[in-house]
Amino acid sequence: MINRVVLVGRLVRNPELNKLPSGISASAFTLAIDNMVKPGAQKTASFINCKVFGATADNLAKYTRKGSLVGVEGRLSQRTYENKEGKKVNYVEVICDRVQFLDPKGSNQGQDAPPNEPEAQEDNQNKSKNLESIDIVDDDLPF
Repeated sequence: MINRVVLVGRLVRNPELNKLPSGISASAFTLAIDNMVKPGAQKTASFINCKVFGATADNLAKYTRKGSLVGVEGRLSQRTYENKEGKKVNYVEVICDRVQFLDPKGSNQGQDAPPNEPEAQEDNQNKSKNLESIDIVDDDLPF
């Protein structure tokens, strides 16, 4: 049997970070996924509940926010429970193995240190050092 899910969407709200009794981090979030529609038709979206655990949960909470574009890979998990009215509720979510941050670096608007702090200035200087020219002979390039 195959149970594999790959989705790309935007976070509906900031991820919720919690610690399990075992001490492992857990983050729950909802992705808004655009549904493909015919040209001229009204756009619709699906809202998919997701969970991630461990260091990935910590990083998700630290580096993303509402509106961030992320890609997730995982598996579907289904559970059934009885609500307060005694009705059976079927709940499906994605348990994520991998989460990729797809927004361009530095577009997290205020999540990084402000540019006037020494750490940020040092990072900017290190980044500019990487932009220096590299001596490579054109014959060595594979394309």
